[in-house]
Amino acid sequence: MAWDNSHLTHFNCFAAWCRSLVEMSRKGKSALDIRKSTEGVTLFTISQATAATFDDLYIGQTFLCFIRSGTKKVLCPVNGELLAKEGDLILFPPESFVSLENRPLRNAAYQADGVYFADELVAEVFPEPARSARPTGIHILAAEQQDSRQILAQIRETVLCEDLPSPIRHHRLLEPLIWLRHHGMTLALPQDSLPVSQVRRLLETDLSRSWRISEVARHFAMSEATLRRWLAGSGHGFAKILHNARLERGLGLLQTTDLSISRIALECGFGTPSHFSDSFRKRFGVAPKYIRSAEG
Repeated sequence: MAWDNSHLTHFNCFAAWCRSLVEMSRKGKSALDIRKSTEGVTLFTISQATAATFDDLYIGQTFLCFIRSGTKKVLCPVNGELLAKEGDLILFPPESFVSLENRPLRNAAYQADGVYFADELVAEVFPEPARSARPTGIHILAAEQQDSRQILAQIRETVLCEDLPSPIRHHRLLEPLIWLRHHGMTLALPQDSLPVSQVRRLLETDLSRSWRISEVARHFAMSEATLRRWLAGSGHGFAKILHNARLERGLGLLQTTDLSISRIALECGFGTPSHFSDSFRKRFGVAPKYIRSAEG
């Protein structure tokens, strides 16, 4: 049978996927460690063994969450309480604070695929007039309304395929956003980035670093007093922003990698694993180890 260029492209993408699995096997990693990024899109897998509620999580970029197993309950300031189940797609707008609960099945972990989209890509599909046409918020596309598996498969193929020319890759990465717009969803990019968002972006470049408010103030060409007033207007102090950024990064690493808790603690800027575990339990109400194994 003769193969056309389309068949060859699909084969090359599949081969890239296989190579990534082989490389992970050599390094002693599992498929849970896959976190791939390209041209403003980041793809990863989320797994959680024990039900837990996470309040005031910060989502910096447009986030698509494809539910594979279990359910997710979300409290949205605009659209109220939402419940997503297997096959549903949840759309989170950028620079938002959300409260959510991941609920595993009785005999299976909660699992989802997550995709982040950079603001530059979103702006190409949702220009200013379209974005302001209606209020935005967290939205769910139910499995009964669409088959999100097809769009997720296209994202995965595009991200993993190393042989695509850059213009074609860019075009394909816009298609999921066009698909969302087709289904009546809207996205609003903030006119001016929130102070807390600007500080978080700086801190997240290296959360293991011993950040001081004085150096952050210098970065923004402010005095410490001005920085404190700037942040106070959004209801977040510097110490809380840093602490939450570290804990939320830790949560993400627990859900998406096989890194040890000790390694995660160090990467997130905690001096000891016990300090990380105590802080994590205080913030989220569950010990870090139970994110990966069901609580007895």
